[in-house]
Order: sequence, then C-alpha cells, then structure tokens
Amino acid sequence: MIRAVQYAAFAREAQSLNPRTPVIIGVAQYLQKLDDAREGVEPLQMMVIAAEECAKDAGVAGILPQIQSVRVIKGVWRYDNPARFVADAIGAPRAETVGTPFGGNTVQSLLNHSALQILAGDRDLVLMTGAENGHSQARARKGGFKLPVTICPGSYDVEFGDLGPMAGEAEMARGMRAATAMYPVFENAIRYSRGESIEDHMRRVSELWSRFSAVAEGNPSAWLPAQKTAEQIRTPSASNRPVSFPYPKLMNSNNAVDMSAALLITSVERARALGVPKSKWVFPWAGTDGHDHYFVSERENLHSSPAIRLSGLRLAEMLGEDLAGMDHVDIYSCFPSAVQVGARELGLSEERPLTVTGGLTFGGGPLNNYVMHSIARTVELCRDQPGTKGLVTANGGYLTKHALGVYSSEAPAADFQHADVQGQVDSLPRRKWTVDHAGGATIESYTVLYGANGPSIGHAACLLDDGRRTWANNEDHSVLAAMVSEEFCGRPVTIDGAGNFSV
Repeated sequence: MIRAVQYAAFAREAQSLNPRTPVIIGVAQYLQKLDDAREGVEPLQMMVIAAEECAKDAGVAGILPQIQSVRVIKGVWRYDNPARFVADAIGAPRAETVGTPFGGNTVQSLLNHSALQILAGDRDLVLMTGAENGHSQARARKGGFKLPVTICPGSYDVEFGDLGPMAGEAEMARGMRAATAMYPVFENAIRYSRGESIEDHMRRVSELWSRFSAVAEGNPSAWLPAQKTAEQIRTPSASNRPVSFPYPKLMNSNNAVDMSAALLITSVERARALGVPKSKWVFPWAGTDGHDHYFVSERENLHSSPAIRLSGLRLAEMLGEDLAGMDHVDIYSCFPSAVQVGARELGLSEERPLTVTGGLTFGGGPLNNYVMHSIARTVELCRDQPGTKGLVTANGGYLTKHALGVYSSEAPAADFQHADVQGQVDSLPRRKWTVDHAGGATIESYTVLYGANGPSIGHAACLLDDGRRTWANNEDHSVLAAMVSEEFCGRPVTIDGAGNFSV
C-alpha cells in the first residue's frame, strides 16, 4: 500500500509539479552529551557538524560548497555573525549570511520565508542551522571554569524578522519578565476556565506531559528518552523541585542541553539536478504567521490565543482540509499551557499525540532552535511513512508570536502557500490596563514563584470593575501557602496603590 501511494505521488509530481516547488532534502540533529564539558565543542562547531550531517543525509557529495545562503537562528551565545563562520567551514565562503532575532517562532517563520524565496526563484539552495550548549555551560558554571568562545566578527548580510516588545509597563512593574512566571499564569487561567479543581487539573496535565515523555522514549534524538510517569512528573522531589505554581521542574522547558540541527531546502529542479533520492524529499505545503497582542495586559483573556486560532483556520483553508487529520503533530511545548492553548485553538484533542520529539522538556529545549528539531523529526517520520502529513507549530515570547507549517513526502497539489493573519489579529479589541491601582480588584489568574526556601513571591493578574487589567504581588508566607493549595482565581483582593495585594 505504501509503495502504491509513493508511486502515485511520484507520477503526479513528474507530470505537473512546478520545478520551483520548495523541498527539504536534508535534515540532521546532533546531541553532545559529555560528563566533562571541556571535551566538547562550542555552538559554532555544533552547527558545522549538523550541516555536515545534513549533507550526508541528503546523499549528495559536494553539496555544501554550493549553498547560496546560510541562515542561523539566534541563540544565547554572543557571536556577531556565526553564519559566516559556518559558511567558511563548509566551503561556501560566498554564501549569503542571515540571522534572526530571539523567538521560538523564528525557525518556522524563516522556513516559510525561505520556501517563498525558493518558489519565486530568488534563492536555490539554503542551509538553516542553530545550536545551544546549555548543558556544557551549566557544567562549566558548576565546575568554576569558562568554556572557550570563538570570535565571529562582522554583521549578517540580512537580518530576518523583528523582535518586537515582549512585555509592557504593567507587567514589568511587577517583575513579570520571565517565561517561568508568565506561562504558569496562563496555566492557572486554563484551569479556572475549565472549572477544574487544582488536583484534577494537575492530574490531567501531568498525564499529558507523561504522554510527551513516552514519545521522547521513541525519538532517537531526544535528550531525556527515559519515560516518566504522570505521578513522577507532578510530584515534587529532590530532582523535580517546584519552580512556579503549578509547575515543578519536569513541566518546564529543559534548556540545559547541547543540541544542534540543520535543514537543507532547495527547489525540485535543483534537487533533481543534484541527484537527491526522491525518498529524501519532503515538501513544505503551506505556512502561516501572526502574533497576538504583544502586551499580555492587552489580551482579552489569559487562556486563549486568537493568533493561533486564526492561523490554524487560514492554514486549513489553504490546504482544504481539517488540521485534525494531520498524521504527525508537534505543538510548541515550552510549558503545558502552550500545548493546551495551541491544541484547543487548532481543534486538536489532547488525547492524540501532540509531539513528535517529546517536547522541550523531554525531547530537549535548545531555546529558539527547538522547532528546527521538530521539523527535522517530522521530515524523518514523513519519509518513513510516505504520504503522511505533519503539522508543526512554533511560539515565541509569552504565547505571543506564532508560525505554523505543514509538511509531507507527497507532492503538494498547489504551489507552496503562505498567509500572514496579522491584520485580523490587530483588528481585535485590546483590553485597557493600569499600573498603580489602589482599591478593589478580582484575581483573574496568578502564580507563586519558589526560591531555595519555598514559596517566595506571588504574582496576580487582576481585573477591575471597569474591565481594566492590572498586576499585583504578595510576599506574605501565609498567603503564598494558601495560593498553592487553594483556588485564588476569582477571589476579591485589595491593591494598595504600590502593586501589593491583600486578601
């Protein structure tokens, strides 16, 4: 049956496929797991290794010097132009160099852009790569030594994308800058919107995360491939400390990884000319981009994402099919709240597999470059199961910036399609906010951050009677103890005008 599907797809491709159709011909993932960080290589070399492995995957000798554009996803490293280093190392010194801003959405957004350029004939052979060495950096800090860093001077030929403001005055005034503070606020808002108890909610979410762990066990490129039970995930322990209510460590993105990845994208006519086996071809069918209101304070609520919903609807419209029919799905998974919001907005059941890697906790979370790993894994699965389709979602900021893509080993019925839904999102109402409110309010959602000695501070998003949103904090230990054991969403509070609330 698989051979019949494959033959039909190739026959259709030979007859009618646009020769400029973009196609992924090579993928690679590299994991550096060393007890002694001094024996490893830095992200630059990890990118080069991934590029070389990507070329081997494509099955074409001498392909790397032919690359026209080297595109590097921004990392926490401080290289000025790592793309130039990679281009020189792979023998393509004349290649264009492209960099991106921070954001977990950037890989899919850049792939959407690259596919459009290839379709238009503006580019012909593109390498995307990225790497992080958070594991080695953590080992170095613990060991009291510094890792070598290569100087990469210069500027990119092209700066792709815009960082955009991730937090506004109201959030920053109360210290709401870290993802580990904001995403659990979304999580508690999800619980309250569903009418769940704290216990029932934690059970459901830990079971969701255990299913992600099970996928990691079957992923040869997962950082933590040993499956965890739901009870292990939700139960605090010496190795699973509470981080921010309701999340213990095993519900957070695992950034302490040394991981790199690479993708090779070209046109069908160039793939043919290079002699890339058709068994390696995986096509980007369509993609979308859009961002929710940048400031969380301006959003209608804290448990939904209009940008994901509109992106999904537009993607389904372009494809002419429901996204629930995708064979492989990877919902961006920095925290469980991101997965739940994404699945709900896209009409996907939480009971179905929602990751191909194991997610950023178990598959590994190399920060902005995670989605390159989820695309690479999707390509592998589409190759292994010809005719199947995969959906990949990407998320940057505080559930802010979104990019979606669909892939298949089967040739698309139409040229690659892309849509930007920003106009629709921008037309949606924006909630008003205030910073230093004095008086009554109602807690909309909240979290409690933990320190070395237990709960340290509580953050609350509050709604005023006139509909405005504000933020307030509490450091009273008796209140914090109640906040992690009782439902505080919906509770009336008094704010003192300096950003402190009392119950």
